[in-house]
Amino acid sequence: MEDWSSRCRNYSIDSVYIGGGTPTYLDIKRISRIIDAIYANFKVDKYAEFTVECNPATADLDYLKKLRRLGANRLSIGCQSAQAGELKALGRIHTYEQFVKCYNDAREAGFDNISVDLMYGIPEQTEQSFVETLTAITSLGPEHISLYALKIEESTPFAAMRDKLALPGEEAEFSMYTHAVDYLAARGYERYEISNFCRDGAASLHNLKYWHCDDYLGLGAGAHSYFEDERFSTTRVVRDYIDGLEIIGTDINIVATSEKIDSAECMEEYIMLGMRLSEGIVIEDFERRFNTSFAEKYGARLDEFVDDGFVEKDERGYRFTSMGMFVSNYILSSVLDLGE
Repeated sequence: MEDWSSRCRNYSIDSVYIGGGTPTYLDIKRISRIIDAIYANFKVDKYAEFTVECNPATADLDYLKKLRRLGANRLSIGCQSAQAGELKALGRIHTYEQFVKCYNDAREAGFDNISVDLMYGIPEQTEQSFVETLTAITSLGPEHISLYALKIEESTPFAAMRDKLALPGEEAEFSMYTHAVDYLAARGYERYEISNFCRDGAASLHNLKYWHCDDYLGLGAGAHSYFEDERFSTTRVVRDYIDGLEIIGTDINIVATSEKIDSAECMEEYIMLGMRLSEGIVIEDFERRFNTSFAEKYGARLDEFVDDGFVEKDERGYRFTSMGMFVSNYILSSVLDLGE
């Protein structure tokens, strides 16, 4: 943070997000040092959204009260499921009862903006058990719900045992997703992005920065940034990251990847990320930003999916239907030639 402080002195920080793992694993003294350094090195807006991710097994009422006093005003709690068997199948270290206690403690600690992470398509899950999870979570009334499909990454324990996992089929997953969209809408949760739902305008300001292609700066081992037309990341090897910062004269480079983003790539990212939002791509905004005709560049390709019911089009722009959102990666790959 000290290294970046001078370069960022003309920026007013309106979103701070501590996550990418389980930051509440840190004791309050350590997380306090991080938060104090944020305020010491950057100009943080007094109304900034300040989110901390939380695993229910790692934070009690006293911890959450102190976290709130330190400046955090939004908590993102990883629940994933309300079913004991499904949590066990995912290898979660908490029970649903621990999640409920953590949620209630967060309310008592003064957090009035809470997001809950849920998953579908997980081992042992059925459409009925998923409905029960949605019912349990919405009865608590969080301001925000993130709903992600399980993605099995290669070279992980799940990938090694994929054939033995009792996973829902693709049709069941589609049914879970579309039912969730309708269920949450009926309870006041607007879907503002493929996987994110909120009440009363409580959309995640931080995540919107990604989807609007705004600048963000990531700090720490394995962090990713998009800053002043450059995309870069740091080494995931913690020891190398520390040594690269602290040892004078070391030849360790903490930057793992770095590339300047040209205008064509910016355009593709803008489409790819913007189409994740329920508002989709606003043609006027696109053309003002890139000084290029949207219709000439992408209109014909998107129109093919309008005819098939995956994309909606009006005088304002283009957006996915619910069906389109479920298969968005395939559509975007076709429209943007990502497979070439």
